[in-house]
Amino acid sequence: MSLLHPPRFQLHPQEQHHLRLVSDNGAALELFVLEQDIIRVLVLPDGELRGLPTWAIAPGMEDVPVHGRDRWDLSGFTLPSFDVQVNDETLRVQTEAIRLTVELAGGRCHWELQRNGQWHTVLTDRATQAYNFGYWDEQVYHYVQRQADDMYFGLGERAGELNRAGQRYEMRNLDAMGYSARSTDPLYKHIPFYLTWQPEAGTGFGLFYDTLADCSFDMGRELDNYHGHYRYFVAKHGDLDYYFIASPDTPLHAVRRFTWLTGRPAWMPRWGLGYSGSTMTYTDAPNAQARMDEFVEHCREHDILCDSFHLSSGYTSIGNKRYVFHWNRDKFPDARGFVDGYRQSGIRLCANIKPCLLRDHPAFAETQKAGLLVCDANGDPAWVQFWDEVGAYLDFTNPDTIAWWKAQVKTALLDYGIASTWNDNNEFEFWSPDASAKGFGKPYPAHEAKVLQTMLMMRASRDAQREHAPATRPFLVSRSGGVGMHRYVQTWSGDNYTSWETLRYNLRMGLGLALSGISNIGHDIGGFAGPAPSPELLVRWVAFGVFMPRFSIHSWNDDHTVNEPWMYPAVTSHIAALIKLRYHLIPYLYELLWQSTQAYEPVLRPTFAEFPADRRCYDINDDMMLGSSLLVAPVVESGQATRDVYLPAGTRWVAYWTGESFEGGQTVSLPAPWEQPVMLIREGGVIALNTAEQHFDQRADQRGFMVVPVAGIGEASGGCIEDDGETEAWRDGQQGCWQIRAISDLQSIALTVTREGCMPAHTDTVELLLPASETRQLHVSGARILKQSVMHGWHKLSLQCEH
Repeated sequence: MSLLHPPRFQLHPQEQHHLRLVSDNGAALELFVLEQDIIRVLVLPDGELRGLPTWAIAPGMEDVPVHGRDRWDLSGFTLPSFDVQVNDETLRVQTEAIRLTVELAGGRCHWELQRNGQWHTVLTDRATQAYNFGYWDEQVYHYVQRQADDMYFGLGERAGELNRAGQRYEMRNLDAMGYSARSTDPLYKHIPFYLTWQPEAGTGFGLFYDTLADCSFDMGRELDNYHGHYRYFVAKHGDLDYYFIASPDTPLHAVRRFTWLTGRPAWMPRWGLGYSGSTMTYTDAPNAQARMDEFVEHCREHDILCDSFHLSSGYTSIGNKRYVFHWNRDKFPDARGFVDGYRQSGIRLCANIKPCLLRDHPAFAETQKAGLLVCDANGDPAWVQFWDEVGAYLDFTNPDTIAWWKAQVKTALLDYGIASTWNDNNEFEFWSPDASAKGFGKPYPAHEAKVLQTMLMMRASRDAQREHAPATRPFLVSRSGGVGMHRYVQTWSGDNYTSWETLRYNLRMGLGLALSGISNIGHDIGGFAGPAPSPELLVRWVAFGVFMPRFSIHSWNDDHTVNEPWMYPAVTSHIAALIKLRYHLIPYLYELLWQSTQAYEPVLRPTFAEFPADRRCYDINDDMMLGSSLLVAPVVESGQATRDVYLPAGTRWVAYWTGESFEGGQTVSLPAPWEQPVMLIREGGVIALNTAEQHFDQRADQRGFMVVPVAGIGEASGGCIEDDGETEAWRDGQQGCWQIRAISDLQSIALTVTREGCMPAHTDTVELLLPASETRQLHVSGARILKQSVMHGWHKLSLQCEH
């Protein structure tokens, strides 16, 4: 097809919810009106699909078929009615939220959103060669015009600034140990979704490119005088299959809808929110079981609360190499007793597993004979470099491999009492064009869908846990992954480098993941690779990490030291206090993850996502919202005793530690002692807490709520979910919730405490904390006041709930 003669399209007889535009030379544009706010565009240069099925699209669902979802499958969508207008030059499709105009000569798309009764242009394909209709090569391209004030967010875990404008990124999953959080690219995950936001217009949209191929995004770094200002997406192969998601009033709308589009986030056990210890040093030691036992004793000695430990791969070693599903009996002479001892101490083990078998792995011959490995054109293993040795990856597009993997997870780990799996080193770095995946009966070159292997690996691990203990919620983590990984795992940002710079940019990296539909996330606290953190850096990193859904201190330091809460005696008490703060906040975090599962709400969010009209929120502030109510401003520079923080306008803010009130729209300087990270609660917010004293050997759960009433007339409301924290009984209604309401006028506050559903036995009493500066008369319903006191700037009410 020549650039001189771009395809001219005609509308074929209309199918319900699906428009097919076809040119004389066979090219096709497929338009799918899926929701009022979601339209899909499929560009087929030859009129036929070239790529694999999708494993990403699962609207409101917990999963897709293991062999993938047919790209013509429209199940799960509401498929609303829409208007169509066609003339000689254009086709126009209009829903309540989107107006799409397609130029019939060339297929160029023009997108508008409705806001305040007016249509606003938000996206236009580049006027010159927007798509590749065979002009250049076999790759997939999409070029669009770039506006000067566009801001771009998302693309998963990316190094650098949260706004991706002016940069270029690759999605080619790599084991990027010791990466720079400011500049390294590519990294571990494959999330080809980003949000465009136009602050002046107060509107935006999301674009999701449904591809498994290695791909890249140029967000305005490239310039070419012949085409004007543009940005573009390019994939190595497959189809251009993209989803336009309207986000007319808030950036969060597109994030929620993208998360819904790609599946329901997993509802994981509450213990996954506790502190998780981890280090490679323990399991690499010749006396690994003894070193592991020492960790428990140190937690007890220093009163460090801990719920789990990530068992590094040294437990599988033979010599200095690692062999998945093998137990080193010299290091762990009593593996079952070791696991049981941890469980009796209240600590669950999450065992490291890897998807590549080294060539001398005890099971290599067996798996090769059974055809479970990725092989080359001659049927020989497709050799790859892996952990200082050569090996071959398991092929998870083979049902026999999935069955073998699940059996190994159960017999080598779960039967021992291991609680969960840590899916690691699962980037599937094979590059040879000769390597072939079985593709569930339709073989394809393995390098064309590396991320699919990652997704199927974590799914197989999840399914093994479900089969082993059907009544228990699975918990598992994965370093690598792609779109839809939130249906299976908790994740983290990989093997970061120890530095203050990493601390600063990991904060932005986490926000990028949250704006890409992945909320159950964290970082290796203290830094994984490089030098040991200084005492100050370690404390500040913990003070940031306690707010992330995943909270794990993990390391492999150059000097063989170990990042542990007690590694510096002078600051151990500060770290212990911060970890206890984390446990006080777990009810709030648990509720936020529930809202992620049920309403697709991101747990973390930049302030501009909550306050899109406040232009100051788009500045680089090194802070974040935890849910919609709690503003957190970590210290990310050395030597700071205070923290300047900008308070978004339009609301009042109350300091967590003092109850002091501040008007929004200003920058305030607040004290930031090591044990007290800067936290402010939004007016109208309700923060669920565990107010009980807790110790390593003495756990308790007392529900409390910090409530910040509206200063004038208005309502504060919130609550939290309550269940057993571990089983699947919630699916059968074995779950309850708290609801707290504070309706204010100028003279009084009416507080209402409500318990709904099936509540645990320990919920007869509750504590409410209101700012001590609050002088209006209180009226309480749903509970009676047992005791009142004032402490640390907060007025505390101890209440007995009515039955």
